[in-house]
Amino acid sequence: MTIRKNTKESEKNESLLTIFITFLKVGSFTFGGGYAMLPVIQKEVVDKHNWIDHKSFGNILIITQGMPGQLALNSAIQIGMILRGTAGGIIAALGVTLPSVVIILMFAIIFYPKFYDNQYTQAVFYGIRPAVVALIAAAGIKMGQKILFGLKGVILCALLLLTALITGVHPIITMLAGGLLGLIMCREKCK
Repeated sequence: MTIRKNTKESEKNESLLTIFITFLKVGSFTFGGGYAMLPVIQKEVVDKHNWIDHKSFGNILIITQGMPGQLALNSAIQIGMILRGTAGGIIAALGVTLPSVVIILMFAIIFYPKFYDNQYTQAVFYGIRPAVVALIAAAGIKMGQKILFGLKGVILCALLLLTALITGVHPIITMLAGGLLGLIMCREKCK
């Protein structure tokens, strides 16, 4: 897996503060959980900072899907560790989670009791829900364009998607089936 072009040079240039601020920005301006954060994380770490490439980002997502916990948090930790080891992982985790913790505490203490039944509050949340679905779909499509190689990959993705939607099978079963089918279909390399 190619992570970065020049590891030694990148480690010298990527300060813990830069990593923290980048993931603080991701955590501050993204609603809807890990999947909604994916396009923002990708834009920051792949497109803007060029810390990792698209293929490595896809590999990180595959790894973090199999880990317990939040996708965005696990991804931030993995990327932080790639950049600066354990300290980078901890700083990235703090950056991505701090805004949520602060916002939830403020909301729970100050706003929730006062605005729970407010029609405008309900209307805002009604509008945010479709936006979250749109962000997740956009992340899935963009990620698919970067990591699905050839007709076999597209067919396997479509097959697994339809199976998951129709049967409602657990995501772990879907991932295991995808790995097994990938092994069968693409023993050499999917092209």
